Amino acid sequence: MHRTADETPRGLLHPKNGEKKFVLSRFQPSAEIDFFVQHYWIVKWDLRGEAPYRQTVLTHPNVNLVFEPELTRIYGVTSVTSSHLLQDRGWVLGLKFKPGGFYPFLNEPISRLTDSSVSFREVFGMDSGPLEKEIFAQEEIEPALRRVETFLGERLPAPDDNVSLVSDIVSRIQNDRTIVKVDDAVRQTGVHKRTLQRMFDRYVGVSPKWVIRRYRLHEAAEQMHHGSVPDWLQLSLALGYYDQSHFIRDFRSIVGPSPEQYVKKHHSC
Repeated sequence: MHRTADETPRGLLHPKNGEKKFVLSRFQPSAEIDFFVQHYWIVKWDLRGEAPYRQTVLTHPNVNLVFEPELTRIYGVTSVTSSHLLQDRGWVLGLKFKPGGFYPFLNEPISRLTDSSVSFREVFGMDSGPLEKEIFAQEEIEPALRRVETFLGERLPAPDDNVSLVSDIVSRIQNDRTIVKVDDAVRQTGVHKRTLQRMFDRYVGVSPKWVIRRYRLHEAAEQMHHGSVPDWLQLSLALGYYDQSHFIRDFRSIVGPSPEQYVKKHHSC
C-alpha cells in the first residue's frame, strides 16, 4: 500500500486556508480492493489553542465510508457542498469508493444515499464500535489501513462489470473538457442516453448532467485558485454554459458566493 501524490485534491474550497489547519493524505488500496475503492484518505488536525475550523468541499460523485470515533457512517453524494468542522485534535479515516463501486455492497440504487447517509450496521450487519477501537488504537497509519483492508477484504461482493463501465465514464467526464452536455457523453461512450441515466441513478446516485456540471465547476474553482481573476464570459463558454449569467447562477447555487466574491476571498487569504 503506498501513498498517492500530494497535490491538492480538487473540490477543497479555499485550500490555502485548509492547508494551514489540517493534513490530508491519500493511499492506494490493494489490487483486490482496487476494483471497488478509489483510495483511502486520512485527515489529521491539531487545533488545540485555536478556534475550530470549518472546511467546505465541492463533492465528487463518490460514496465515502468514514471512520470516526462513535460517528462512523457511510455517506452518499452531496448535491451541493458539504462542510466539516475540525476542532481540538484528532483524525479520521475514509474510504472513497469508485463511482459505482459501493453499489455491490448496498445492492440498492445509490440514489437512495444522495444527500443522506446510512449506518455501518445497515450495510455490514454489525456495529462499528469494535473496529473503530482497533483503528484508532493504532499509533501509526499503516496498521490502521491494514486493519480496514482486512475487514473489507473479508466482505467483498462479487465484481460487477457495470462498476468498471460507470467508473470509466465518470473518469472520462472528469478529464475531457469537451464533454459539457450529456449528449457529448453519449457520443463518446456509445451508451444510449436513457440507459446512461438509469445506470447513473443506480450506480452513482446522481445524473450524468450533475456529474458533468460538477466537474466543470471543479475546473472553474481550480482556475480561481491558481490564477488571476478569469474572463468570466470566456470561462463560462469554455465550461459549456450558454452565457455568463447561467454560470454565475449555477456557481452561486452550489458554492454560495458569486465567482467574483469567491476569488476575492480566496486571494485575501
